[in-house]
Amino acid sequence: MFKNTNAMDNELKELAIALYEIDALKFGEFVTKVGLKTPVYFDLRVIISHPKVMTRLAKVLWKFAEDASDISQICGVPYTALPLATLISVDSNIPMLIKRKEAKAYGTMKTIEGQFKPGDNCVIIEDVVTSGCSILETVHSLRREGLKVKEAYVVIDREQGGKKNVENHGIKMKSLYTITRLLAYLLEANKITPKITEDVADYLLKYQAPTIAVHDIRLKTPFHVRATNANNVIASKLFNLMEAKESTLCLAADLTKSNDILELADLVGPHIIVLKTHIDIIEDFNNDFIKHLKELANKHNFLLMEDRKFADIGNTVSLQYQKGIYKIAEWADIVTVHAVVGQSIIDGLKNGLKCITEPRGIFILAEMSSKGALTNSDYAQSALSIAQSSDMVSGIVCQSNMFTNLGLVQLTPGVKLSKSSDDLGQQYNTPESVVNSGADLAVVGRGITEAEDKLSAALKYKKELWVAYKKRIV
Repeated sequence: MFKNTNAMDNELKELAIALYEIDALKFGEFVTKVGLKTPVYFDLRVIISHPKVMTRLAKVLWKFAEDASDISQICGVPYTALPLATLISVDSNIPMLIKRKEAKAYGTMKTIEGQFKPGDNCVIIEDVVTSGCSILETVHSLRREGLKVKEAYVVIDREQGGKKNVENHGIKMKSLYTITRLLAYLLEANKITPKITEDVADYLLKYQAPTIAVHDIRLKTPFHVRATNANNVIASKLFNLMEAKESTLCLAADLTKSNDILELADLVGPHIIVLKTHIDIIEDFNNDFIKHLKELANKHNFLLMEDRKFADIGNTVSLQYQKGIYKIAEWADIVTVHAVVGQSIIDGLKNGLKCITEPRGIFILAEMSSKGALTNSDYAQSALSIAQSSDMVSGIVCQSNMFTNLGLVQLTPGVKLSKSSDDLGQQYNTPESVVNSGADLAVVGRGITEAEDKLSAALKYKKELWVAYKKRIV
């Protein structure tokens, strides 16, 4: 792999110690931001504060390219690997590409920045690999643009199945360190104890990533992992709530009396993730209703979604969001919007939040569950481009697995225990079928609101949806 093995081994030892001393490598007892305990934590983002270490790391990593003669592009996986890729590009004089975490919603709507030709061979630079999802997403975007990807150069392989996942998709993955090798270097330098190596080894045996296909990356990734990929605070909160409550249930409380909604929310609140309203159908709406609804949301730990489906010019949408008798921006954690207006609708909603300090989220409607809907595939893709261009967007309302972005939530309406339709064009699908079609949150309305025993119905939907989700990620 390296021409001078002894010299490289010494270099890797010294670099391992340097990374440890700048707190890029940490061992002990940590809780990740999604609440998981781990005995080992890598944060290579700190290398940007240590230029000498970063430069040295980039030079060593690029030694993997000594046997490669046809590399024409370099692409760093966003965001931690970008500084390394930049240094490598400058030093090697090989052009660099950047994969956007979100597609542009205007102009070319491209996901890859830089100049390239179809057929160019691109090598991927990554910092740490666990499941390999980030590399595979990058590969998917590059190959979609006609680029060839054969290799990925990685700083640390966590030995949790990521290398196998990457190589199953025809990508040779080369890493400077495995956790085992890293531990050996640090143990030899008396930076860690034998007990730490034992704890980490036990951890690796227990927690291995599932095997995944490129198109299944999102569906096979657990919610707690996807929470870390979300650009929107509400999206991250949704993923963590679903994991904590073991529920993916969004209740459509389409009732016309405020007390009926409050009673239902109090009854099923412990089992739902989101309560969805159509505020303009409530016949006795008043500010006390909103006050009590927010109290119940706090009590039972669920979010409020106003299914307003905004669809007007930016200025009008801004006023509809913050003004009028409903003052939606003040209480709704989430709202829904149509994509037909384009990017300006996001700007309008953002303008309506100037005086709001709490986090807010938007769900973009890409597909609808009604028969004969005009949301065709071109429209859906345009909606997806808008959704991926803003950190205000929590997710997509759609009927199918149409995106791979781990940080977006798929909300699917039209769920009933048996496949059916009503007299007004609403089409229903079963809990298992919508989950297998990509649904993260599933909307259930009349299956609960019209049930004789509403709590039992909610529990049944909750159980079936969660069982389907657990099967999906295996």
